[in-house]
Amino acid sequence: MKEIRNIAIIAHVDHGKTTLVDQLLKCSGTFRENESTSDRMMDSNDIERERGITILAKTTAINYKDYRINILDTPGHADFGGEVERIMHMVDGCLLVVDSFEGTMPQTRFVLKKALEAKVKPVVVINKIDRPNANPSKVLDEVLDLFIELGADDELLDFKTVYASGLKGTSSYDPDPATQQEGMDPIFETIISEIPAPCTDETLPLQFQPALLDYNDFVGKIGIGRIAGGKIHVNDQVTCCRLDGTTKNFRIQKLYGFLGLKRLEIEEASAGDICAIAGLPDLCVGETICNFNEYNPLPLLRIDEPTLQMTFGTNSSPFSGKEGTLLTARKIEERLFKETQRDVSLKIERIPNSESWIVSGRGELHLSILIENMRREGFELEVSKPKVIIKEIDGVKCEPYEDVQIDVPEDYVGTIMESLGSRGGELGHMVYDGNQVKLNYVIPSRGLLGFMTNFMTMTKGYGIINHTFKEYRPCLKMSVGERAIGVLVSTDQGQATPYAIQHVEERGTLFIDPGTDVYEGMIIGENKYDSDLCVTPVKEKNLTNQRSSSKDTTVVLKGSRKMSLEECLDYINTDELVEITPSSIRMRKKILNTAERKKFEARQEKNV
Repeated sequence: MKEIRNIAIIAHVDHGKTTLVDQLLKCSGTFRENESTSDRMMDSNDIERERGITILAKTTAINYKDYRINILDTPGHADFGGEVERIMHMVDGCLLVVDSFEGTMPQTRFVLKKALEAKVKPVVVINKIDRPNANPSKVLDEVLDLFIELGADDELLDFKTVYASGLKGTSSYDPDPATQQEGMDPIFETIISEIPAPCTDETLPLQFQPALLDYNDFVGKIGIGRIAGGKIHVNDQVTCCRLDGTTKNFRIQKLYGFLGLKRLEIEEASAGDICAIAGLPDLCVGETICNFNEYNPLPLLRIDEPTLQMTFGTNSSPFSGKEGTLLTARKIEERLFKETQRDVSLKIERIPNSESWIVSGRGELHLSILIENMRREGFELEVSKPKVIIKEIDGVKCEPYEDVQIDVPEDYVGTIMESLGSRGGELGHMVYDGNQVKLNYVIPSRGLLGFMTNFMTMTKGYGIINHTFKEYRPCLKMSVGERAIGVLVSTDQGQATPYAIQHVEERGTLFIDPGTDVYEGMIIGENKYDSDLCVTPVKEKNLTNQRSSSKDTTVVLKGSRKMSLEECLDYINTDELVEITPSSIRMRKKILNTAERKKFEARQEKNV
């Protein structure tokens, strides 16, 4: 058994965690010289590769000299903070990766806060040192200020710093880019000298707590975690201490270790090592595996509560069942329950006497990734507008607030400040850096609902926005988060025609093209004004038996606006839904019938 080091790599989104892991794997000699490798090797999920972000925490291991270094690559987005929180008890140290130009960002604060709460030893890696306009000394000061602000003790403040370029595969102890050398030896040596070995004992009774779950068609559910004490062998009879206080005996069918990108079958594993076990079909995150008939559970994993919720329901549109294969409430409920077993930061609650569920998560991206995965698996469903979860704290209703950091050219500062001010945002401070301006706001989470859709339009694509959960505060007594502009709603079912769209597009911006199938109550565009407008997109030109003296003019139409899933969730109001199928994403009114919808709206206005 080689001496072990367990580390997590944490950082803000796009600061280069996964690329740095690529270089650590390559420079450790894990791969053969003729072995083909790809970029961002740890991002194995299709959605991760498409979006360029890490969604799931993943485990790998490398051999360096006489040491085994277990590495956990974590997501940088705050919406997937549950992944970061769960794995912190598995490691003894972390590499905090910070961009040498951007410096500390909202998610840098979030992940470092979780690391300090778990009392793991940090090593700072200032990445992208070769980037133009990099300022490593300024970034190092920002990192130190962040440590002090988060209450790090004197021992943690004395952190070691390494400068690297994950893209080029170079590193050094000196901030001067000219001193960079090929390889990652400075990072490896710093990990070995600074990160302590696991404080465990093989002679103690067995304790193993899975923090991550995987699935294999042959062995079923696989639990990944660190052995806190004792040893574990294949075919051992063990006892699982369940979350509800009960116990269950089972046999270890498979035991896996990690090396590079491979999961290897092993015969035994000892205290301090990170491994994976299979044998219990309904294993859950946070349960403890002990010796047979011994009950010595570890403390349950503490996970921050969800801040946002949506209503999922079976698809009730006229097009239900045309594109998907998994439609029924039973199938959807099984899939949602399966997700809660893997992702403990997700909560599911069935609405009585209905085919709907309240699904609570850490943010819009967290929930939209779940929806996207279900869509690709063949599910059809409809979801409501996200809304924040209100908590009662000391008798006062409180809502979640977020820290927002925005970088925009100076020309757009006025527009951004006006928009955020109307959504309940409070400006913390503003910093000018040449033509760029950095704005820091504290804003209610519901104030950001719908804002992302307009942000890129307001800044003409030049703006950068990052936000992360801050705390719960008393509810702001103002209406924010609703769309101010009206929509174009279809009154007929059929196929959209160029002739009809030619007349409808004068009313606003369309979301559909000619030939698109539509139904009554479906949202097909955005109105110019603040009220909804019912239109007919399927009307065809009346034909006569009279010959025309001249040819019909060709219909020339504007391009439609394409809406992604996240944009649709941002866009809709509380009286609207998003219909999701494997092939299509449609927005619709909750009440499809035009006459019934107008009667309902009239009653609502009368009650107000």
